[in-house]
Amino acid sequence: MTPPGPVGDRFRRFRERLAAAGGDRPPVSDERPDAARNAELATGADHPNDRNTAAGNRTAAGNRTAAGNRTADGNRTAGRRRGRRGGGGEELRVPEAEFTSYYGRPVLKPPVWKWDIAAYLFTGGLAAGSSLLAAGGQLTGRPALRRAGRVTALAAVSASAVFLVKDLGRPARFHHMLRVAKPTSPMSMGTWILTAYGPAAGVAAIAEAAGVLPRHGLLGLAGRVLPPIGHAAGLLAAGTAPALATYTGVLLADTAVPSWHEAYPELPVIFAGSALASGAGVGLLAAPPAQAGPARRMAVAGAALELYGAHRVETRLGLLSEPYRLGRPGRLLRAGRLLTAGGVAGALLGRRSRVVGALSGTALLAASVLTRFGIFYGGVASARDPRYTVVPQRERVEARRSGMDLPSDRAAPPAV
Repeated sequence: MTPPGPVGDRFRRFRERLAAAGGDRPPVSDERPDAARNAELATGADHPNDRNTAAGNRTAAGNRTAAGNRTADGNRTAGRRRGRRGGGGEELRVPEAEFTSYYGRPVLKPPVWKWDIAAYLFTGGLAAGSSLLAAGGQLTGRPALRRAGRVTALAAVSASAVFLVKDLGRPARFHHMLRVAKPTSPMSMGTWILTAYGPAAGVAAIAEAAGVLPRHGLLGLAGRVLPPIGHAAGLLAAGTAPALATYTGVLLADTAVPSWHEAYPELPVIFAGSALASGAGVGLLAAPPAQAGPARRMAVAGAALELYGAHRVETRLGLLSEPYRLGRPGRLLRAGRLLTAGGVAGALLGRRSRVVGALSGTALLAASVLTRFGIFYGGVASARDPRYTVVPQRERVEARRSGMDLPSDRAAPPAV
């Protein structure tokens, strides 16, 4: 048997047979719509005389369809491969993430601390700065400066204990922190710093009452013993004051809050400068201008540290500097800088005026409050916005990948 010819030859021979037989069926036209031919072939409704022709059509259509599918698959595969090589085609990439919360929750849980912790930051720094001021007055023979520093230090550390216990919920929790000493934990170290500082500051402040005690009897003996004890206690409190002033900055930087964590080099500097400025404010308020020399020098040193650290925080951190520039934290920090500059200027220019000194001291104290609250609320704002968590993480991953010469995660994997 000879192999069947092309499909067109089969139709032509079939038409010629019908014309020679003179049958009743109309001649089959090659101009039928493709849809009708396909439907006929799909349903199998072909005439007995043209079964072979229909079978041939189905075979040819199947061949054409398979070839078309193979060609289309090849084109799509080639397109994908070209896209993967970056030479054309559609690029495969994960869409950019939208900075939204996960089921209504932020990426990070914002700090549960409230305003009392921001106040604790201020009172701790004020206590530390006041002890340093008292030590300066004690060593240079300025009793008014010494007295003001010691009394303020005791009042500030007592307020710090109240704020801390209020945040902990129960006083026993502070006692439980003393069961261990963990050098890698800022909270544990802070508990021990407060434990060492508080009694020393208290004894130094109580020693100031020796001047009002009677000179005879048991109280007279206490009046003679208290000054040297107060002298030693004041120096001990001044020795632990730098740790008390800066450990709160380390405590904030040790959290996962983005704008606190990335500012770990600057926060202790800012808090140390703020503590010195607040202590200087106490001296300018309480001491006469003739005895306020150490307070003025402390004001200059504290303002320099505070302004330097604040400038670094607002410029070095890139995107994470935004929470310190925008909104309420930005307003607080800007006002704090202005008051700090004004307080230092008044302390230097009005060194002979008691009124100008008092105004300068008030400005420095207010600046310290605003700085602590601005740093606190800036960190809280960075924890609430997912952008401040996701974008720096991506930048760190890209930096490590580029440093290790690894392919980017946004590029498609190489073709197999």
